Amino acid sequence: MRSKQKLELTWIGKDKRPRLEPRILLEDSEKSYHAKQRVTDNDIFDNRLIFGDNLLALKALEQEFSGKVKCVYIDPPFNTQQAFEHYDDGYEHSIWLGLIRDRAEILRRLMSEDGTLFVHIDDNELGYLIVLLDEVFGRTNRISVVSFKQGSATGHKSINPGVVSTTNFILIYAKNKASWAPNRVFTARVERDKRYGQFIENFDEPYQEWRFTTLTKAFASSLGISEKGIKKTLGEEYDELLSKFVMKNAQRVVRLARPDYNAVSAEARVMIDKSKTLPGNVLLLERAAHSNMYFTNGERILFYTDKLKFIDGQYVAGEPLTSLWDDILSNNLHNEGGVDFPKGKKPEALIKRCFDLATNSGDLVLDSFAGSGTTGAVAHKMGRRWIMVELGEHCHTHVIPRLQKVIDGEDQGGISKAVNWQGGGGFRYYKLAPSLIVNDRWGNPVVNPEYNAAMLAEALCKLEGFVYAPSESRWWQHGHSSERDFIYVTTQNLSAEQLQALTDEVGSEFSLLLCCSAFHGITAAQANQRWPNLTLKKIPKMVLARCEWGHDDYSLNVANLPMATPETEPSETTSTSKARKNRKPAPEQSSLFEENDQ
Repeated sequence: MRSKQKLELTWIGKDKRPRLEPRILLEDSEKSYHAKQRVTDNDIFDNRLIFGDNLLALKALEQEFSGKVKCVYIDPPFNTQQAFEHYDDGYEHSIWLGLIRDRAEILRRLMSEDGTLFVHIDDNELGYLIVLLDEVFGRTNRISVVSFKQGSATGHKSINPGVVSTTNFILIYAKNKASWAPNRVFTARVERDKRYGQFIENFDEPYQEWRFTTLTKAFASSLGISEKGIKKTLGEEYDELLSKFVMKNAQRVVRLARPDYNAVSAEARVMIDKSKTLPGNVLLLERAAHSNMYFTNGERILFYTDKLKFIDGQYVAGEPLTSLWDDILSNNLHNEGGVDFPKGKKPEALIKRCFDLATNSGDLVLDSFAGSGTTGAVAHKMGRRWIMVELGEHCHTHVIPRLQKVIDGEDQGGISKAVNWQGGGGFRYYKLAPSLIVNDRWGNPVVNPEYNAAMLAEALCKLEGFVYAPSESRWWQHGHSSERDFIYVTTQNLSAEQLQALTDEVGSEFSLLLCCSAFHGITAAQANQRWPNLTLKKIPKMVLARCEWGHDDYSLNVANLPMATPETEPSETTSTSKARKNRKPAPEQSSLFEENDQ
């Protein structure tokens, strides 16, 4: 019997996964920031900016936010083999794929069933990334591969031989396509639709009396000049002035179109046939659920107003969003947001389009590669709740100052005018707590002395799957997993007498997980039999085998992590790159892939 096979992308070390420690988050109130006063009733203050390794941060968010994130936008390192100022972007292919896979899996768990993932990438890893995300999200949940015009073939690009690259790509995935309900988005048409070349002179009169003329003649008449030679008369201003005239008189500007006779309703077919028998007349088909239809000489009258859409604060000629986004350029972004972030900043309009497509006001969005903070700035201005994660020091030098200007209403660049942004709201700044378990000077694993009692209780709640919620009335209640199941954390060594007093306090209607340094005079089995409402576990023994303790950096920087050695020749395995055989582990550092087996 033939074994089941599946189509997948493989690489060196794919089967090795980090055993992540679910860290707690510590708020630094001095770096948190809020508007001095509420601007609107819809101001959002509980946004989160997290400083730390983004894989650990995503793991830290998992318990509280699984299934709650409506939209994820990430702009990960492109793996261009170049060194940028704020990122080491030179990951080997196999390491890069592992980096993305580990994050994509947690991101998927964080997303709501109707959630959307946007990944901004260039062509260096595009093909591999598509196959990887197909595996994580399911090929059927791939929505689109958008081509985004990143620049123009100018400057040094224009003199290079071969194909000039001017595009990036945005991969769009749904967590569950069956539940995915995108918004209808239109883009502004750059040029006037020249098919609309007729004009209704007396639009305000009954439709039966409408008189038609050419658009050019009506335009010339409005200026009091002759239609003949009007282009020569107006020169370079002709197209601009004509476009303004069309926008001002959009309800009078029309074109005639012959409908697909077999595609329209029976009522419309009757009206088409009737209008052919009454040349020169205008007939009306009134419809309750749709806009009315007008016909003349067997053709339908289409109005320019039907093309107008309210986009970025104004009515413009719009067309449905396609998979080619060539109307948002990434040039002249140096001062957007008030921060300089060479080669890394993305246009606010680009992020806005993603949110327009996949979110509504109040939805939660997440970016685990915050960069210069564009995602948070756009989400804040659009009334979305947001979470951002950034490890680099530019979290403090770029992101925080930018968000402060947004909150104070001082940032009027980017999309501010399009959404009428006036300021308001706020965010809370968090950093990842240090590892819960460290080695003492004799090499023995102990609870990190940096943890106080509250931090320890919260950490063990997260590790044991409890919600950290200390009770004001019950001293033994640090968290809960249900209405009857609680957890209590203490560093004391408890005696049998103390355990008896605790079980009496808890009562038979509740169960309590008791985490303590030690208990004496009785074994765990005896304790569980004697006090059935208590479950005893010792700290730190209870968690030692859970995670990779003391691992603070999962950025997988190829400069400080070893490469795995392939077990077979490259021709015998599908791999994105050949590992460097002579690369040796850095001093006092073991391979991430090897650690998983320990």
